[in-house]
Amino acid sequence: MQKFLFFLLISPWTILSQNLKTPLSLNTQKVNDITVETLENATFSLETTGKDPHIFTNALSSNVNISHNRLAFEYFCPTGVDFIELRFYPEREGLKPKIVRDVGSTEGWVEFKIDLSTELKEWGKKGDYLRLDFGAAPALNIQIRDLVLRPQTAREKELEAKKEIQKKQEALLEKNLISYLNKEYPNSISNVLVTDDNVQIEGKVANTGNLFLAEISPYEHATELDNFEFMVPVESEKEKFKISVDRTIQRHGFDQDRVLSKWMIVQKKGEDYLSVSHARYADSIAPKYTYSFVKPSTKKGLGGYSANREAPISDLDDLGITSATVNIWVTHFFRSGPSPENMPFEYMGKTYYVDKKQVENYDKTLLTTAERDIEVSAILLVDKASKAKDPEIGRILQHPDCDPAGIYSMPNLTTPEGVQYYAAVLDFLADRYSRPDKKYGRIHHYIIHNEVDAGWVWTNAGEKTPLVFMDLYHKSMRMSHNIARKYNPNSKVFISLTHYWNWTSNPKFYHSKELLEQLLQFSKKEGDFEWAIAHHPYPESLREPKTWLDKKVSFDFDTQLITFKNTEVLDAWVKQPEVLFKGKTKRLVYLSENGTNSPTYSEQDLKEQAAGMAYAMKKIKYLDGIDGFQYHNWQDNRKEGGLRIGLRRFPDDKEDPSGIKPVWKVYQAFGTEQEDEVYDQYKSMIGIDSWDEIRYKGKIEKKN
Repeated sequence: MQKFLFFLLISPWTILSQNLKTPLSLNTQKVNDITVETLENATFSLETTGKDPHIFTNALSSNVNISHNRLAFEYFCPTGVDFIELRFYPEREGLKPKIVRDVGSTEGWVEFKIDLSTELKEWGKKGDYLRLDFGAAPALNIQIRDLVLRPQTAREKELEAKKEIQKKQEALLEKNLISYLNKEYPNSISNVLVTDDNVQIEGKVANTGNLFLAEISPYEHATELDNFEFMVPVESEKEKFKISVDRTIQRHGFDQDRVLSKWMIVQKKGEDYLSVSHARYADSIAPKYTYSFVKPSTKKGLGGYSANREAPISDLDDLGITSATVNIWVTHFFRSGPSPENMPFEYMGKTYYVDKKQVENYDKTLLTTAERDIEVSAILLVDKASKAKDPEIGRILQHPDCDPAGIYSMPNLTTPEGVQYYAAVLDFLADRYSRPDKKYGRIHHYIIHNEVDAGWVWTNAGEKTPLVFMDLYHKSMRMSHNIARKYNPNSKVFISLTHYWNWTSNPKFYHSKELLEQLLQFSKKEGDFEWAIAHHPYPESLREPKTWLDKKVSFDFDTQLITFKNTEVLDAWVKQPEVLFKGKTKRLVYLSENGTNSPTYSEQDLKEQAAGMAYAMKKIKYLDGIDGFQYHNWQDNRKEGGLRIGLRRFPDDKEDPSGIKPVWKVYQAFGTEQEDEVYDQYKSMIGIDSWDEIRYKGKIEKKN
């Protein structure tokens, strides 16, 4: 059974001046249906034990500043909470409880906030206190930290001020996108070839009157334009045309590389130019290098690898690792200007800068994988401006609609400056880590941001509909793909997704299946490209390793979740004819972040973690649609909300620091002669006599 663990971390900054915020503390003696345990780092663990779980705060030691009208805390909750309710004490007439329903799940630290502007007219005097209710169910879990009353931030005011106008603009964009993607045009662009010097565009036209070839940059919305930065008349022979333009063009103070552009046929009507074809991105890009694609020899990989972690690098050899993911925090090493600590690089005639030490750390990691011929997929992450190492880079790269609640931002592809800087840092990575001599290591593929169906947490662009969000994300995928293909003709970009296939526990999340279907639409209309899938089929509850007990799963394309229990669904989905790349080639599928949890280090919990992984590996072994599996996490991490999901223990574990767990031996044995010897001990725990019993052999299709 899941437990409701509720952690409150009071960090040093909560003791700041009352002029900045009012820290709140919990009264650990005044609780109902909750048990309280004090952990390290001033963290309080609360476990709900009944249907009315609540806890009181201690009384205010002074009057609250009226401007401190936001009650806020950060929370970590993989399951979500049905509601959080505030009650105000002493009770006064007109002071009603304040409730927020459907507090969404999150597998990272995000902020919960609630506006108390009205309540502070009656409440907030010295001696007043609060009651916090966390849902209406026992055996759930949440963690929170930094419980404060604070002012509304400038960023929150900015987002609130433009909210209504933006809603109207995005409603129109959504309508136009739907029309565009569903429309059949009489004209088409059939091929776009990018060479070292030019871009060659070929197409067909049915109407020769006032037709032009128009260029659309990533910072533009094709469906919203009636005039274009660059156009050239279409002169057709027998309804076909071929136009060549220079590879680069100077605009907005930059030399722009047209490898990032897409091209559309437009018709002049009056003073406006209206689209009469779908736009098309580059189909082929002349690469700098021509080495061949080498598929990893096994499915066994490691997620979140870094040579700077405390686990021994020898694990790469001992576990038989053939692939890995490496987190690349763009805003950790990108810099806006020169300094002795920075290294310059050139992109499109302009000098940019990166932090030498940070880059050397990536070199160190990528050399250890290159030495072993381990394939690397880099996970591209963009910090919010408030977390960026260089404030100017943060300003340039943060999406203008990014909400402070998110952990990471969608990159800012809405301005020429944002596109140019993002392209520059992508080009730096592709150039440095694609060299045939592997001087600095090698990056083979790129996972574009993290868990974008949970974009509110991991790739925040504000509150967007799924289609408007995908329109943004698709641009980031195309940019990354086209820049990577300048150097490596086999490099692929992956869409990163959670296990929330056709359901979600957070109202701000999207469904993986819907985003994939929209990505297929964009590919069909704007030229297919070789994108791949990085899926995270964790068990239904990240805390519960016994994935064979998952309930929200079925063996059809409408299943709520895809977990280890029904991985066959993803295997079948990617093999559908309409999903194949150009209708011919199966797309790569990596299970790029997944593992099973040991709630504690008890013998039973460690065995159940190992059993869950044995179950998962026996599932994927025979699924040829699944190309790779990168285990997360290498070792248990204190920042993962109490999860112990690693192959090794916490580095600071008192009994056995970084010690090998039974799941390590399960993972090591996969694909070796020792596999059955190691795995068979877990069959009784799963409740089977043969591993063949866990494989689903029926037909997988839509329910209706």
